[in-house]
Amino acid sequence: MRGTGVALITPFKVDLSIDFDALSNIIEHCINGGVEYLVALGTTGESVTLNKEEKKQVYHFIVQQTKGRVPVIAGIGGNYTQEVCDTIKAFDFTGYDAILSVSPFYNKPNQEGIFQHYMAVQEIAPLPIILYNVPGRTGSNITASTTLRLANASEKFVSIKEASGNPEQFMDLLNEKPPGFDIISGDDNLTLPFLAMGMSGVISVIAQAYPKEFTSMVRLGLDGKFEEARQLHYKLYNIMKGIFLDGNPGGVKLVMSEMGLCKNVVRLPLAPVGNDVADKLRALMGKI
Repeated sequence: MRGTGVALITPFKVDLSIDFDALSNIIEHCINGGVEYLVALGTTGESVTLNKEEKKQVYHFIVQQTKGRVPVIAGIGGNYTQEVCDTIKAFDFTGYDAILSVSPFYNKPNQEGIFQHYMAVQEIAPLPIILYNVPGRTGSNITASTTLRLANASEKFVSIKEASGNPEQFMDLLNEKPPGFDIISGDDNLTLPFLAMGMSGVISVIAQAYPKEFTSMVRLGLDGKFEEARQLHYKLYNIMKGIFLDGNPGGVKLVMSEMGLCKNVVRLPLAPVGNDVADKLRALMGKI
């Protein structure tokens, strides 16, 4: 999981059906641009708006299109532990390399609940697990002490995607993590300084629009070539922030639709970005 992973969008047609031709083009765009791995049906993939059959189709299609050229991670999470476990038991993991599992959302478990949730998941998971901490969406934070407790409790836990935005928490993790456990950035615009702290890479949204530039920045950062990496960071900095101005993945879908990679379509309750944000994103694209 070192380097750049991409949290793939799920492109839709105007009639809201899944656009598999567009998904194929996006996967090729990412792989040709140098990304290290792909994530299927994370938050950016609008997974909560897909039914079970659609999810099956997307999971299968991504593996078939990738053809083993890069690792593929399955996003599987939820706020009911037994349902997450049942989903994993029934899942066809052929072609998949790991599971990205978000902390339970909405019901706001305490730290013991989060710990026990993940321990139940690892008990039945056949692949390594990437923990995912995103308090802005879940309503609760996986504290550094809970992450470290999990990392030391089972070898199934290989890393955490950290999107809490708390540098002190990141440094606590990096300072005390066991060998072989990686900390991955969940924030595109903070990736370069986090690499300087010692993170192993990022699971990115913007990298599916600008894979070549973003992956080059990450590799330079991992190699300690921060002066060169900084140039690419600031080249993309405003667009990295801009795509989140009016919701995700609305922003990146607008950018990618302008590139001809997909339609600018999301499923309710999401809506496309407003006209002001769309104009701003187009202007930012023109400067890159």
